[in-house]
Amino acid sequence: MLSTVNRLTDSDGFRRAVRSGRRAGSTTLVVHLAWDPDADAGPPQVGFTVSKAVGNAVTRTRVKRRLRHLTREHLPQLEALPGRAALVVRALPASAEASYSALGADLGRTLERVSRP
Repeated sequence: MLSTVNRLTDSDGFRRAVRSGRRAGSTTLVVHLAWDPDADAGPPQVGFTVSKAVGNAVTRTRVKRRLRHLTREHLPQLEALPGRAALVVRALPASAEASYSALGADLGRTLERVSRP
């Protein structure tokens, strides 16, 4: 589980990350990252979007749990960014059928691409 300080919960944070942040995608997910290098350094915040296109409620919850756990493993990579980072992970319908390792590989690749300077 992500700690409270690492959760992106307000709609303004989601909107800022999706509209003005950088984006990278794969077959199972899309990652949006916005960071303000001039802001005071703080913990990165992460939010998740899993639409009904992914599946029923049980499937969506399973995908969210997997993504939450995988994102927690990648927090040090986000903490290395200057300033404050906001990350939104959007699951695509293919994420429902993807294995845990496939989701992890896709998340790692997309985070690497989106966090390049």
